[in-house]
Amino acid sequence: MAEGNQTQVIEFMLLGFSWGKPFLFLVFLAIYLATLLGNSAILALSSLNPRLHSPMYFFLNHLSCLDICYSSVTMPKILVNVLRPQATISYHGCLAQMFFLMGCAGAECALLAVMAYDRYAAICHPLHYAHVMRWGVRMVAATGCWLWGLLDSAVHTFLASKLSFCGATQLQHIFCDVPPLLRIACSNTHPSEVVLHAASIFVGLSPFLFVVISYLRILATVLRMPMAVSRRKALSTCTAHLLVVALYFGMANLNYNRPSSGYSPEANTLVSVLYCIITPMLNPLIYSLRNQEVRGTLRKVLQGQYTGLPGR
Repeated sequence: MAEGNQTQVIEFMLLGFSWGKPFLFLVFLAIYLATLLGNSAILALSSLNPRLHSPMYFFLNHLSCLDICYSSVTMPKILVNVLRPQATISYHGCLAQMFFLMGCAGAECALLAVMAYDRYAAICHPLHYAHVMRWGVRMVAATGCWLWGLLDSAVHTFLASKLSFCGATQLQHIFCDVPPLLRIACSNTHPSEVVLHAASIFVGLSPFLFVVISYLRILATVLRMPMAVSRRKALSTCTAHLLVVALYFGMANLNYNRPSSGYSPEANTLVSVLYCIITPMLNPLIYSLRNQEVRGTLRKVLQGQYTGLPGR
């Protein structure tokens, strides 16, 4: 129960589990296991191969950690609720889930922008790359990404904790997020809506524009390279990141910036599933399938040929 007279709601009913529960459990379990295994594999392979200790893989490791956290915020509760006759989440559990979910979302937006800058520095300023992306800079950048996301989520969660629900307890969703909560609140939601749209600009759009600018400059540099082989090699290191950026920011925009007049609970749930559940599973697949170093290390591990020692 929330403090004061803001709300008497103790728990919310989640109405996104309306069909095929045994099938949904198997699907979500498979997705969650694939997410954990895929991202854990990236972390393990990066620690084994000294050639994967570059700044690019440093940030990729943080992305894998984020994706594990991202998925773990929602998936265990989803799996439990799928098996229950009535899917529920407590009021405080809902706020906690929303806090960590949006914290991971904001941190990932910032991290994708930092990864774009890393590729820009590597391709456009290769002679200065080691100095520009030295260890101290990487640590500050990674820490800043995590703090950026947590600060953003703290504001959203604080505003959500002040909402009144007048006995409304039914969320048309499978986990707690800001838009579904705002739709059932009976108090003034204008501050939360303003902050949500402002965050879409500063936390979502600004990193996306930074990524676009970075890759436009990368493209200009690549086109000036004299050899086609050099151009292909430079572009191949960016393709995986561009795929992740397009998928993540595209789904985020659909999730938080859809017009109210076109709101559909089913469509919103589907978009949120793609954004918060499917994307963390796809990221390691995209990077591993596009990266020869990762594929080579994995192949050696599976064949029992890799010891993780330099020179092997």
